[in-house]
Amino acid sequence: AVMTTTRPEIIVEGSNDGAAWTPYEFAYKAGDVRRRPPWVAPYQPRLDWQMWFAALGDPSTAPWFERFCRQLLAGSPDVLRLLARNPFPDRPPRYIRAVVYRYHFAPRADHRRGVWWTRELIGDYMPVLSAQTDAGTAAGRASSASGSR
Repeated sequence: AVMTTTRPEIIVEGSNDGAAWTPYEFAYKAGDVRRRPPWVAPYQPRLDWQMWFAALGDPSTAPWFERFCRQLLAGSPDVLRLLARNPFPDRPPRYIRAVVYRYHFAPRADHRRGVWWTRELIGDYMPVLSAQTDAGTAAGRASSASGSR
């Protein structure tokens, strides 16, 4: 077994216009840099844990991920209950995308200002999906476009 030395995180975002993107907040994994890391042991949050594995590869290694995003587009109550917050409570967004950031713990002095993480954008994890996007094609496009990430 090999321990990872970096912390890539997938951030799933929704948009109604394709220009302004709003992140979905997961219950346990890193996201908002101002949210304190939760203490969850011994509980193992399965979705958040699977997101960590997905971030270590590309969508072709996590076939469930596109289905998860499609359920967000459909406004599935069962899937939305898995998240900490739905940023689109009135109706689902028209578009969903996923980007990857590299996270680091913020310096201790930043904690007093409410900053727990720093992050750098790595790039796209999955191309933009819409309700009109053909199912099953986004993961293939992402893996061929990203090569070996």
